[in-house]
Amino acid sequence: MAAEATTAPTTTFDKAPGSSESSLCSKDKSWSNWWTGTSFDMLRTLEKRILSYLKTPYRGSFVDVGHCVGEADKVWTLSLNTESPNVPLVLVHGLGAGVALWVLNLDALAKDRPVYAIDVLGFGRSSRPRFSSDPMVVEKQLVKSIEEWRREMNLKEMILLGHSMGGFIAASYALSYPDRLRHLILADPWGMPEKPKDFESNVRIRFWLKPIFAISKMLNPLWPIRFAGPYGPSLVNRFRQDIVMKFSSVITEGMDISNYIHQCNSQNPTGEGAFHSMMQDFAWAKNPMMHRIGDMKSTVPVTVLYGSKSWLLHTSPPETVKQLSDNSFVKVKIIEGSGHHIYADDADAFNEMVNEACRAADSVQKVEEPAK
Repeated sequence: MAAEATTAPTTTFDKAPGSSESSLCSKDKSWSNWWTGTSFDMLRTLEKRILSYLKTPYRGSFVDVGHCVGEADKVWTLSLNTESPNVPLVLVHGLGAGVALWVLNLDALAKDRPVYAIDVLGFGRSSRPRFSSDPMVVEKQLVKSIEEWRREMNLKEMILLGHSMGGFIAASYALSYPDRLRHLILADPWGMPEKPKDFESNVRIRFWLKPIFAISKMLNPLWPIRFAGPYGPSLVNRFRQDIVMKFSSVITEGMDISNYIHQCNSQNPTGEGAFHSMMQDFAWAKNPMMHRIGDMKSTVPVTVLYGSKSWLLHTSPPETVKQLSDNSFVKVKIIEGSGHHIYADDADAFNEMVNEACRAADSVQKVEEPAK
């Protein structure tokens, strides 16, 4: 685990003396890097600036997870309140995000337990290896990276929370390593149901838009951010003002969130490519979780949180995960007035619901599933 102390207000660690972030991603000065404004130093600076609003001391480190996808993959990790004896909570972000976007949640969630937030492999400041193009292989690669990370962090058990794409990865992890989980929390999870067979016939698309949609399906979802080059931050600020404004009560510098999202997604988009391999028309997964989640071990309690205004609530209704209830403890909750980004839309409600699930995990000793 590589780390370096800094003089930030919170206790932050980055990398060991003599190490270089260029070992994670090449810092070549190609034309594309110049055009998109890619800067690992800027990404690091923006992350620190956003996290400076935290009141809880934190530690940042690159955790070496070995040969998961590339030769020596490293997962960027924030660690808070690691001395607490309670069950640790691990946060897995969604598509195009990074650890800094948990800024509205980390203080509240780390009050009574260890909390770890990771940049998923291929995103943020983590390594950006080239993933397989096979959707099931990609899924296994991402799950393996989390398991190797857990081993390196020496966590016997954990509460795993995944948002959106991170929820899909977390559910897949629970299927593969149920004995490592005290509780699974899916926050507006992506990839649960299969695509409706009649979807195309029920959605009317203007004739002139059909070629654009057809081409877009062949590209990574966030390609416009890179295509816009130096106008990328302004593009994010203009068209995703809904996300930016969610942080306005805490982040006083107006463009920090836009710039952070831009820097997260102007880098080599290997994680985005992994998502593209797993997705079917963006809203659905090629291998939807609903066909497998019923096989989850009954010893894993599941809490599912949805935003009442989230677009995913329409593609992934609560009934999809309620099929687990015959064999497992499943609790589905709706955060009224929240959209897809429920961790920021109503951070207080989200934090309380997550803490409630975590407290339940603290109080119950895990019981092994009886042999069949």
